[in-house]
Amino acid sequence: MTDFSNHPVISDRMARLRCRECAPSDFRRYVHEIASLLVFFATKHFRVKEVEVQTPLTRTSGKVLNHPVVLVPILRAGLGLSESFQKLLPEATVAHLGMARNEQTLKPEIYLQKLPGDLEEAEIILLDPMLATGGSALAAIEVLKNQGAQRISFVCLVASPEGLGLLREKHPDVLVTCAVCDEGLNENGFIVPGLGDAGDRIFGTT
Repeated sequence: MTDFSNHPVISDRMARLRCRECAPSDFRRYVHEIASLLVFFATKHFRVKEVEVQTPLTRTSGKVLNHPVVLVPILRAGLGLSESFQKLLPEATVAHLGMARNEQTLKPEIYLQKLPGDLEEAEIILLDPMLATGGSALAAIEVLKNQGAQRISFVCLVASPEGLGLLREKHPDVLVTCAVCDEGLNENGFIVPGLGDAGDRIFGTT
């Protein structure tokens, strides 16, 4: 797991995100700015292959991505991260997993699944702003692996130690990139200090 809680720009944007007075338009902008920084770190392990390139002057060698990229935002909050990743990886396919947390059991329930058929060959980036109990991430990873996924990365803004621990235990092969790891979970399964419900704050709903 890689977190960037000491990165000065990410620290600045996270402080702005956490503020309860942050308007949805500003919240979306700060999420976009943090996600744009995380793209570089979340993709640094991608495999490449050498190719020959004809420049205006001569032939040379270059490196291109060896596998197609599939972005998988967990709906709906994951959409807040996907735009930044799409801008820097416009060739990526965008799949969708719709999940809602049952507030009684704290377990995720899948209501939408739209995935391409070539997951086995892809570099997959799973996107969700929050890694709290870890339930949604685990459910999503299991869906992806059942469809043949071999290379999965998980990207979030805020993680809890509990969620990270569960992910490491169940799926040690999944690489995790997060902006910050917070103190822990409260009795309702929300990250503390956290930033509230990311989906509601991104889209201005309650």
